[in-house]
Amino acid sequence: MAIAKAERLMNLALCLLGTRRPLSKRELRGSIEAYVEAFGPAHGGAAAGPDRGATGSDDSFNRMFERDKDDLRELGLVIETVESLDGEIGYLARRDSNRLPPITLDAEEAAALGLAAKVWQQARLAGAASGALQKLRAAGLPEDVDPYEAHGALEPRIPVHEAAFEPLMLACRDRRPVVFDYRKANAAHPEQRHVEPWALECWRGHWYLAGFDRDRGAERVFRLSRITGRVRSRGGRFGAPVPDVVTVRETVAGWAGETADRSALIRLRTGAGYPLRAKATAVRELGNGWDELEIPYGHGLDAWLVEFGPDVVVMGPAELRADVVDRLRAVAKG
Repeated sequence: MAIAKAERLMNLALCLLGTRRPLSKRELRGSIEAYVEAFGPAHGGAAAGPDRGATGSDDSFNRMFERDKDDLRELGLVIETVESLDGEIGYLARRDSNRLPPITLDAEEAAALGLAAKVWQQARLAGAASGALQKLRAAGLPEDVDPYEAHGALEPRIPVHEAAFEPLMLACRDRRPVVFDYRKANAAHPEQRHVEPWALECWRGHWYLAGFDRDRGAERVFRLSRITGRVRSRGGRFGAPVPDVVTVRETVAGWAGETADRSALIRLRTGAGYPLRAKATAVRELGNGWDELEIPYGHGLDAWLVEFGPDVVVMGPAELRADVVDRLRAVAKG
């Protein structure tokens, strides 16, 4: 749903829920900013409806109002139609007819919803997320339970540090093509990508975008931390069909070697890194105080290697080396 329509429906719902008496079309048209901006004030009497000689903007408003009213009813809002003594039709949504039943959440449901709200902790909707968390507490999430730790299957953290997250999230929702500069792990300079974004997903603390790469004519997955510069929107529609299931995690897991089907080659200072040596499938002495190790390559190896600082040099694969360099640079800046 487009942002403008969502805001218009929300304002209409608030007007209908907040009134103590039925409101006519004329009153609603003059009270909701989106209607005023689109059609101006009502003309031709109180109802301003087609049966009162409405034409032009009045007729367009009536069609939009009827669609909006139907949409709200489909969403579950109970809207009453009331006729006054003088025959004018009014509308309202009584609070007692639209009261939600008590919300009961088990520990896993509350933790999942709390975790989703905390995704926004560094984004524009941080205030709304804070309010949502307070409501979740009231609905069953204990004060002393951290949503990150309430269930062992949940990932420990879902940060939103990348500036590209919010514009890409909006582009995925609105089905809007985007353009951004992207640096591959083994590339010295970023390249421009024209992408039809499908879905965003967090895996092991990193955000990834899946979509259709127009330049390559195929599905691709992009790591948000490798997007440089600003994400720019492009007009037009998607040219490729959006699959029913977008396998972001499966694709990324294959890159990261989650099944440990490949090896990383590192150089390790002699006498250092005993935990790495315990994991190694092969060790060769190079001399001059260095050994060469082959280690099963799975996700998280980059973070582990950084812990050994100058005692480790990554030789390959290129993506692992780039990840380690990125982490070391971040540590140096901090």
